[in-house]
Amino acid sequence: MQRMTALFSAALLSLGLAATQAQAEQDDDAAANNAEQPQATAPAQDFSDQQLQQFADASQEIAVISQEYTQQLQAAEDKQAQQDVRKEANDEMVKAVQNSGLEVDTFNAIGQAIQQDPELMQRVQEMAKASAASDGQNS
Repeated sequence: MQRMTALFSAALLSLGLAATQAQAEQDDDAAANNAEQPQATAPAQDFSDQQLQQFADASQEIAVISQEYTQQLQAAEDKQAQQDVRKEANDEMVKAVQNSGLEVDTFNAIGQAIQQDPELMQRVQEMAKASAASDGQNS
């Protein structure tokens, strides 16, 4: 689960959608929980426009979740409380991805791909901006 949260954060940061960085992924617990797992590298894949739009939409939801839970994490009084906040945030992020219509693995693969492909990152950023603009008009 920590790995998924770290990938969510990496995807958000690369998109420039997260205003604040959650430090949870960098702390001691994350290091302890991330046993040497082989991380799948994202091969150059062709993602559909629909998948990229779903990724952009989910990323925006995750940015909001991240900001909310970052505040809670900073207010947490001890390691256990921090761990509980992290788990709850991760569960909410997974729901956001699933509600977008993507599998978590696909979301993570797109997140890895955009880190390696500036053109793909640009496409997703444009989709996110267009989606945010239309959401603003619909509110």
